[in-house]
Amino acid sequence: MRYIGCHLSTTGGFVNTVKTAASIGANTFAFFTRNPRGSRAKEEDPADCAVAMALMQELQFGTLVAHGSYTMNLCTADPEARAFAAQILEDDLRRMALLPGNFYNFHPGSHVGQGAEAGIQQISDALKKALAPGYPVTVLLEAMAGKGSEIGGNFTELRQIIDCVGSDEVGVCLDTCHIWDGGYDIAADLDGVLAEFDRVVGLRRLRALHLNDSKNPLSAHKDRHACIGEGYLGEKTFQNIINHPALKDLPMILETPNELPGYQKEIALLRQFEE
Repeated sequence: MRYIGCHLSTTGGFVNTVKTAASIGANTFAFFTRNPRGSRAKEEDPADCAVAMALMQELQFGTLVAHGSYTMNLCTADPEARAFAAQILEDDLRRMALLPGNFYNFHPGSHVGQGAEAGIQQISDALKKALAPGYPVTVLLEAMAGKGSEIGGNFTELRQIIDCVGSDEVGVCLDTCHIWDGGYDIAADLDGVLAEFDRVVGLRRLRALHLNDSKNPLSAHKDRHACIGEGYLGEKTFQNIINHPALKDLPMILETPNELPGYQKEIALLRQFEE
């Protein structure tokens, strides 16, 4: 059984979110730790989190993949905004302690003219500080499409951040749309791309997947998600991913342009691919 899910709202509490996930055939899910387009976060509910963790164990859920705010840029050129983003990261990891053993994924950031080297150092510094308390969470760097001044648009930059942080609690989430748009041909050569990832980063660092088809051709560097089978990647690519020995046990999160009924259909489709 693969661990497949999608982004779900936790507005009604984590217990209700677990029940929603199960109702659409999911056995993992992603959620935003705070407003994805801002910085506001709801007050924590330790009792709700504890019951949700017990329910997930009962239902044999896989690891959850929390997602940081899109506006959290750890390497912005504005020092005050950069310091605020670092505070948000620290607070998010503190909150994740209520859901021990799960993942926290985020977009590394955009250096906005400072250069990749400076951006990588700023991201790494913020991560080292946020990880210092030793919260029970693994932080995942999301591989990006490489648009504009994004950091993480290639495997080398992800490795550089990991090396700078120097922690076993840092891994990678590969987004299929992002890496395709970034120039990695997972449609024609999935094995080759994974071999390259292993050479540069190390497969042990690969901890989760975002499953998205792409509206753009290879190397477009644009990041426009499409529903499974409705983009340049096609259904066969996802069948290969679902069954690849190096990937099949990872949590797989759909980030396609869907509502719940659409996600339910895609989860069912992906389960049909299981061998």
